[in-house]
Amino acid sequence: MNTPDPEAHAPETPEPPDAADAADRRTAPGGDTDFAPAERARGRALRRAQLPWALGGRVAGLALTLVLGLTPVGAALVTATGRWLGGSRTAAVLAGATALVVLGQVLQLPFGAGVRAVRSRYGLVTQGWAGWATDTLRSFALTLLLVLPLVLGLFALTAWSPRYWWLPAAGGAALLTVALSFLYPLLIEPVFNRFAPMPPGELRTALLALAERDGVRVRDVLVADASRRTTALNAYVSGFGATRRIVAYDTLLSAAEPREVELVVAHELGHVKHRDVPVGTARGAVGVAVAVAVLGLLADWRPLVTAAGAVGPADPRALPLLAALAALISALSGPAQCAVSRRIEARADRHALELTGDVEQFVAMQRRLAVVNVSDVDPPRLLELLFATHPSATRRIAAARAWQAARGRAVAAPADGPATEQRTTPGESVV
Repeated sequence: MNTPDPEAHAPETPEPPDAADAADRRTAPGGDTDFAPAERARGRALRRAQLPWALGGRVAGLALTLVLGLTPVGAALVTATGRWLGGSRTAAVLAGATALVVLGQVLQLPFGAGVRAVRSRYGLVTQGWAGWATDTLRSFALTLLLVLPLVLGLFALTAWSPRYWWLPAAGGAALLTVALSFLYPLLIEPVFNRFAPMPPGELRTALLALAERDGVRVRDVLVADASRRTTALNAYVSGFGATRRIVAYDTLLSAAEPREVELVVAHELGHVKHRDVPVGTARGAVGVAVAVAVLGLLADWRPLVTAAGAVGPADPRALPLLAALAALISALSGPAQCAVSRRIEARADRHALELTGDVEQFVAMQRRLAVVNVSDVDPPRLLELLFATHPSATRRIAAARAWQAARGRAVAAPADGPATEQRTTPGESVV
């Protein structure tokens, strides 16, 4: 389900649809009875309003990185900032990396503020601007804490071997990817949210029973104080082994029916059951290692290094070039990563259906998530292919009904006898 303003426009907790809503959905174009025309239009309007800011931020960030990395401008920036700290090689690396991070963060501020302002108008933001600024500073500090040791290690390797530095760097990047995947729920999540155990009650018992029935060991059920920032709904399963816990947004608990919360959690349990996090971490580690190897090859290409104003990968002035190449590789691989993510999410949806057998509540859950989160339930296909990490709401609902239809065919009557129904226990698929 996938990841992170008091405002006057925050919507109230959604109420069950009334007769007028139902009538609107019955008359929706294309025979769609799940979303009223007004709901579809609202999600589409939000997407159109925030897309220029979100897409503009991506384009501007990539453009800045490429200008600094593929021209002598970045090299001059590293040299100038390094002089402020004494002019040594280490000073140039640290100062240059800090300057690149600062410029990138400052450039993104107006775009991030624009997205936030749009979402605030649609009632999705509950955090004030001061809180948003605090979160931005936290993000900046965490970025520096991660980036500065990395670039110091990287340039220690380039000094050790200007030609073959990328071999140990690829292995180190893979190991770091795995380590961050394990440490994120313990070190990063608490920086931005507070978590409290879900009070004992029917819902907590039901969620733990759902995990037990699915054969997934969880340590606890926690509630995240997401309402400090947003009205959006979400839940996820976080951690590994002894640290694994079910986490539900407090907004989800206040807005959704208990059975809908169970369906959201059943989807998240599907990620655990199919080992999506460890498998994804392994894929990410391999991908990062390959990307570092490509960086090593490109950073040794003389015309590129000369254009960047450096003399080789061991030169601190090559730092903007390495950053630009890394950003370009990330941008080009983005659509493929999104395609893999959509397949994984679709599989988790099927798992939720197989675990619960409750198509009706699955559809209700998808509808509530889409309406409260003001999602574009049927976005343009190109945007979905390029940027969407989840299938659209209409695709997920259609897939659920297709699963139901296939399940119905599997229990159909034999041709030479009376109809018989094959009953299944929760979590058991009909073959």
